Amino acid sequence: MRLDKYLKVSRLIKRRTVAKEIADQGRISINGKVAKSSSDVSTNDELEVRFGNKTLTVKVVKIVETTKKEASADMYEIVSETFSQDFRETGSEK
Repeated sequence: MRLDKYLKVSRLIKRRTVAKEIADQGRISINGKVAKSSSDVSTNDELEVRFGNKTLTVKVVKIVETTKKEASADMYEIVSETFSQDFRETGSEK
């Protein structure tokens, strides 16, 4: 399955056009290699998606053409989620 379609069906990214733009900017890699939107995704691949401040690494568990919103999270498992700068409140600041 194409990378942009997988990201949309799994709901890691809401829209396929946005997934295509992010991939074509070189912000997504498959198994450590920069991927284009047309790259093929297979089970057991590791995807690294770099959003603005956040880097999300997921492992592809299964591939389906369509899925319901509730079942979309079953398509992948999160390996890591890192933030380059943490803007969340720590509770000590008021």
